[in-house]
Amino acid sequence: MIVSYNKPHVGDVLLVELSSEAPVSTKLERHGDLVLILEESTSEVKGFNLFEASKYLTLDGVLGNVELTKEFVSALEKVIAESGADLDLNVDFSPKFVVGHVIEVGEHPNADKLHITKVDVGEEQPLQIVCGAPNVAEGQKVVVAKIGAVMPSGMLIKESALRGVDSFGMLCSARELEIPNAPQVKGILVLDDSAEIGSAFKA
Repeated sequence: MIVSYNKPHVGDVLLVELSSEAPVSTKLERHGDLVLILEESTSEVKGFNLFEASKYLTLDGVLGNVELTKEFVSALEKVIAESGADLDLNVDFSPKFVVGHVIEVGEHPNADKLHITKVDVGEEQPLQIVCGAPNVAEGQKVVVAKIGAVMPSGMLIKESALRGVDSFGMLCSARELEIPNAPQVKGILVLDDSAEIGSAFKA
C-alpha cells in the first residue's frame, strides 16, 4: 500500500494505491468523502481517495509519501469503517529498507555493466538483485530496498527482469536515499561492517 498527500499541489486529498497494477477499466464507488477506485470487470479495489483528508487524519507537515505506522493505518481503517465502505487493509509493516550482506557477485550474461548479486537480508533465502553499481563487491554491508519499498523519489520497487535476469530488490546509493550531503558519484552506499543483517535502515 502506497499513501501520499500533497496539499499544496493536489489539495486536501489522501491518495492510496493498493495495487501496483492500474485498472484496465475503472469504476468509482463513493462513500461520502471516500471514493473507491475499482477494476470494473472484477470490482477489485485498486485504490481510493479520501477528500477533506485533514478532517479525519492528522497530516500536519506531511508532503509526499506517508509513513505507514500502525497508528496511522488504524486511524485510516476507522475512517473506512465509518464511511460504510467494504474494504479491509492488509498492510505489511515489516521494514522495506534493510541492511544486506553481499555474499556473491557474478557477471551478467547480457550486459557488461550489470552484476548479479546474492544478498543476505536475514531471511531464509538470499535475494537475487541485479545491480549496475561499479563498486559492488562480495562481503559488503549495503542498504537493500525490498519489493514494496517506496524510494524518496516516489519510485516503487517491484520484482523486475533486467536484461533477462530476475531481480528482487535494489541496492541503494546514498543519493538515491536522499541522504544529506551524499556524494554525487555512481556507487552503492557501503555500510560499516558492524551493521546488523536484516535490521531496518534509517538514513
